[in-house]
Amino acid sequence: MGEVEEFAARVRALKTRDGRSYEALGRRLGVSASTLHRYGSGVAVPESFAVVGRLARLCGAGAEEVRELEGHWRRADLVRRPPARAGAPAEPPAQDTGPAEPPAQNTSPAQPPAQNTGPAEPPAQGAAPPGPEPVVVTPARPRRKPWLVGGAVLAVVALVLGAVLLPGRGGEPRHRAAPEAKPVTAPPFTYTVASLWENGCGHTYLADRPPARVGAPPVPADAARWAGALGAVDGGQTLVRISVQGKGASAVVLQGLHVRVVGRAEPLPWAAYRMDEGCGGAVTPRRFTVDLDAPRPLARSVDGYDASGQEGRTIPAVSFPYAVTAAEPEELLVSARAAGCDCRWFLELEWSAEGRSGAVRIGAPDGKAFRTSGRAKGSPVHAYDPAKGLWITGAESGQGG
Repeated sequence: MGEVEEFAARVRALKTRDGRSYEALGRRLGVSASTLHRYGSGVAVPESFAVVGRLARLCGAGAEEVRELEGHWRRADLVRRPPARAGAPAEPPAQDTGPAEPPAQNTSPAQPPAQNTGPAEPPAQGAAPPGPEPVVVTPARPRRKPWLVGGAVLAVVALVLGAVLLPGRGGEPRHRAAPEAKPVTAPPFTYTVASLWENGCGHTYLADRPPARVGAPPVPADAARWAGALGAVDGGQTLVRISVQGKGASAVVLQGLHVRVVGRAEPLPWAAYRMDEGCGGAVTPRRFTVDLDAPRPLARSVDGYDASGQEGRTIPAVSFPYAVTAAEPEELLVSARAAGCDCRWFLELEWSAEGRSGAVRIGAPDGKAFRTSGRAKGSPVHAYDPAKGLWITGAESGQGG
């Protein structure tokens, strides 16, 4: 097997192991499906290893496997390169024709001689008088004075403008023009943020209210209104879904997701109210997890798990970059946990598209920072008893704190 075929086989093996189509992988990498297919079929070898390296990491390859793949790419690249390199020397003659332009540019200096002929006018005017008397020379001076006067006027105007536009010697900046504000460009995509419950039913809120003043658990769709009325805070976990969609056909590459903690305090001593009694789901989606207790929290991509079939199946984690368009949106699921802090935090989504780049700060649906608090030791935990229509303690419900 040749080097190109060996490299193509490695690319196909990555795709087979991941299980997704070239089109799905291409969306994540910001390249077309046909490009990846050409690499996997041996029709083409990429100009650089960057795309294939990202493909390998996207498909779960480790550092050693990525290095081996790069070695195969280098050898395949050497096989394909010689024809291109052999043709490269043909370019210098084409470049040598470029200097033909300077002669055309050198013709411009012909103007100075034309300027030197200007002084020839005074002799012609001086020849008009009958004789070379001193009186004849006198009229030539007034013709030059307008030039001197004009130059003096220009000098005065320049001085005045300089005094107005430039700061004075005393360094007073009052006349200095204000710096022009740079326009703020909107990102080339839209996004929405939704707060979720684990498996659609499991969540805990912390509220500074006694059970008698807390209503029955809401359905997830009404949770934000219910928690807002109580001034409740996510207890232990905040789960959010960020839906990102491009504004046009051009792909926007989402480069990374960063966590910015803007406030950190001791866990709240409020009572905990559980929205479930041990609910669960067959599928745990892949997600980004955040440990807010860490000094510098990071968004880490983790696997999901599908237990709906006879045999469980791991749903491979997908790391950045992602690519989105108007027709191909993307959803990012983020699970942030806190046990030892009352943390306020934002997410920052880094992007690039068509030569531009930036970062968007993402907060809660109301625009404020997300807030997640651990539970202080000794604070009560309550679960809802639908039969009695009231909140009971965790011990009474059979669940500990």
